Amino acid sequence: MAGSRGAEEQAAPLRGIKVVEFTHMVMGPTAGVILGDLGADVIKVEPLQGDNTRRLKGSGAGYFPMYNRNKRSIALDLKHPKGRDVALQLIQSADIVLENFRTGTMAKLSLDYESLKADHPGLIYCSLKGFLSGPYENRVALDEVTQMMGGLAYMTGLPDRPLRAGSSVIDITGGMFGVIAILSALHRRRETGEGSHVTSALFETTAFLVGQHMAQQAVSGDAPPPMSVRQSAWAVYDIFELDSGERLFVGIVSDTLWQRFCEEFELTDWAADETLASNAGRVAARENLLPAIHELFAPLSLAELSERLDRAGLPFSPINTPGDLFDDPHLTASGGLLPVHLTEGDHAGQQTTLPRLPVEFGNHKPQLHRDLPKTGADNAEVLKELGLDDEAIAALASEGVLGG
Repeated sequence: MAGSRGAEEQAAPLRGIKVVEFTHMVMGPTAGVILGDLGADVIKVEPLQGDNTRRLKGSGAGYFPMYNRNKRSIALDLKHPKGRDVALQLIQSADIVLENFRTGTMAKLSLDYESLKADHPGLIYCSLKGFLSGPYENRVALDEVTQMMGGLAYMTGLPDRPLRAGSSVIDITGGMFGVIAILSALHRRRETGEGSHVTSALFETTAFLVGQHMAQQAVSGDAPPPMSVRQSAWAVYDIFELDSGERLFVGIVSDTLWQRFCEEFELTDWAADETLASNAGRVAARENLLPAIHELFAPLSLAELSERLDRAGLPFSPINTPGDLFDDPHLTASGGLLPVHLTEGDHAGQQTTLPRLPVEFGNHKPQLHRDLPKTGADNAEVLKELGLDDEAIAALASEGVLGG
């Protein structure tokens, strides 16, 4: 048991850190779930009827279940004076505040950093916004807006048809950058005792991600085309369709891998051809190489081809859907998926598995400390920790200050 506890503590380095989260949608909850997965006590402050993200349909239906485990929920009317007082007590007891509402929203509630720092000088306050300080700072932004604005949609789609990436990649990465800033501020506070206001933003996150293409243009002098029509840096870096209709991506990105490929598939002529010994030579021969490799791969089954590519140590992958990951042999065997119970919709109460935070501490992975919370499920527990008794909690509920 002691060894088990030690392993759990090793994978929960933020145990003892308290976070109060005023967030919705994806960016803010992403920062919160990362902190929670790492062991922090994250208290999600929701409106009386619950975070509206809970009720999203279509492509938004997965936002709440993916980014809100390992949190406690308190449903609170922040516009009610007593609700605001509870929020202030929560913040006074916390190390970190997260918020991702429109600029000015928290100030109207006197819950912004400037209103709080005098009474809580050690507070680390993280704002997750559309833009950092500058001409655009008061604009409203969304993940998709900044993908378009920052050139990511252009690089993802076709030349005449920009296309957003197939995940909320800017929201998620922006939340991650927020956590990086928070952890840096925690380290600084350990040295100075001072808190700070840190901010992460969608637009600047997008700019960071497309920075490689900006650098490419600076180096080459040419604007990079969308990835869908780019000139590959490698001769073999393509999707191959098999006779079965299944498809596989294969990348041969070094001279060593080329030799391994030739050895595995007994391509002695290619292995001995000096014009194919370098990547530059193979790129020049792409028009002939790719049809020949397709002809080589096509009659093989996906299982046989995968086995041979794996044996040769070549990078490869079948073309999967997200749903395929529920049964992925690596994720299921390694514990890469966490079991959670859905709280909303027609499948409320049903268990599913969702990706774990993709880090290890030694061989130990972050754990599920708390399942997805129902709206206000932890009202009483959280308020009792603030010193309120059952009578006071009941009074707040009867006055409409608490929901859930």
